Amino acid sequence: MRVGHRWISKAVKPSLIAVACFALLGAGREESDDKPIPLTVPKAACGPHDNPETALQGQVPAAMRAAGFKGFNCNLELLGQSKGDGANWQTTQFKQRARGDRDDDGERDEHGNKHTRTCGYHGTASPTLSLPGRANLGVAVVDLTNPKVPVPTAYLTTTAMLDPWESLKVNERRQLLAADNGQNGGAGPEVDIYDLSDDCRFPQLVTSVAVGKADGSTGIPAAITGHEGSWAPDGLTYYGGDLREFLYFAVDVADPARPKLITTFKSPFGAGPPYANVHGLSISDDGNRAYFVTAVYSSAIDFANLGNPNVVPNNGLIIADVSDIQARKPNPQVRVVSKLTWKDGAAAQHTINVKIGGKPYVIFVDEGGAGGNSPRGWQAACAAGLPAWPFARIIDIGDETKPKIASRLMLEVNDPANCSKVLPDLAGLNAFTYGSHYCSVDNRKHATTLACGYFNSGVRVFDIRDPRRPKEIAYYNPAGTTMPSRGSNHNRAGGWVAGGPDWCSAQVHLDAKEGTLWTTCQDNGVLALKFRKGVWPFPESSTPPGQQN
Repeated sequence: MRVGHRWISKAVKPSLIAVACFALLGAGREESDDKPIPLTVPKAACGPHDNPETALQGQVPAAMRAAGFKGFNCNLELLGQSKGDGANWQTTQFKQRARGDRDDDGERDEHGNKHTRTCGYHGTASPTLSLPGRANLGVAVVDLTNPKVPVPTAYLTTTAMLDPWESLKVNERRQLLAADNGQNGGAGPEVDIYDLSDDCRFPQLVTSVAVGKADGSTGIPAAITGHEGSWAPDGLTYYGGDLREFLYFAVDVADPARPKLITTFKSPFGAGPPYANVHGLSISDDGNRAYFVTAVYSSAIDFANLGNPNVVPNNGLIIADVSDIQARKPNPQVRVVSKLTWKDGAAAQHTINVKIGGKPYVIFVDEGGAGGNSPRGWQAACAAGLPAWPFARIIDIGDETKPKIASRLMLEVNDPANCSKVLPDLAGLNAFTYGSHYCSVDNRKHATTLACGYFNSGVRVFDIRDPRRPKEIAYYNPAGTTMPSRGSNHNRAGGWVAGGPDWCSAQVHLDAKEGTLWTTCQDNGVLALKFRKGVWPFPESSTPPGQQN
């Protein structure tokens, strides 16, 4: 496939991370005046009547799985649930205000007291993977205004919405919901856009159209397929990640009824050796910087050389100048500002650009451990003294030309020293098990809290006010199900097991005013949870609409 535009490097060389064993990953770990930074995140202190974890942090032991996992909770309790036919990879939300309710600057009230309705949206498995007897297809729309009683109100069944994979995102400023066609990981060039401005419970279709078709009829003649996606904050550009063609793409949605492909661009590592692919992304508030990932997957990992310090890693963060796209320049170029790569993770998932205490950071989430997502990879990572399952990390971008890792949010299950205790839990499973997938913050401009969905380890919430010393404050791991959900992607060989822990793979949405959150887990569907009083929110926490992605 011809790609008309290229990455232009500013002569920034990928760092050689000399790692012979996991102990060396901690070399250079700074110490504060009083104590060293711990290897794993300090565990949450649970309250009375909680049902806390009984083994390692994040672990569901094999005996519990065999007996039928009953769930764990710590400082979070279930408020409401809408199981439906289950869920799959992603959620997004829209907070709708009463007509005429605006602050003096035209922005919505960040405390939420002017909003009359909260709507949630989540994907479900492609019709081709659904179990017989499924009631509804496509993206489920759920009224979450009363989190005790989540109410499904509609199902979106246009091409991309039948399975948007990880691309389902809302732009609050333009009051638009968009997705690309990610069916079964990547199906085609279609982008679907819905208008939420009238009543978010009943989105109105604006367009469902192929962009970049091979015949060039709707833009640049380039074949693209959906998988991931993200809005520029101004709502004028929708970016997508195409894992099948190893490229990102940018779509002009200034006129949402007529989206047009602007450009496509490859990962700067290219599609060949050293192998690297694309995945998720985030965009700066001014639209001029992109925080891309370079992702290496199991099929391209050299298991025999995981601990070899002479092998340059290619999984990590790319900071890129996308100002040509933002300015709509002809023949736009995407320029690499810097790269930061590592060996203690793989299958890079997504980024969130934030400010913590007024300083810029990127929250980065991997989807695979050092050996990727396979039993062979877990064994290889453990043998090399590297983490076998993924986690989030906080990256300091105060100097964007020299990003550096501030902290790793490792659970005890991520510690290679615990491999022998963890591997028996995963007998018969073959892909996503322990580990992170999607995270969100309370407020991108003033982040205090990180909430993440994990495979098998549930929903977990962290205090990140000190970005070098994150602390766990709460978790909720729902009970396993005895029957697979008809619209879940968990239902696959080596995936769902009766009574085993769920896949909580989607974005988590926090509400500081109510002290609640909601998300989906693939078998349990929509879950609304409430924090124990005094645990969260923090005094400085806020959850303005549009600032959690």
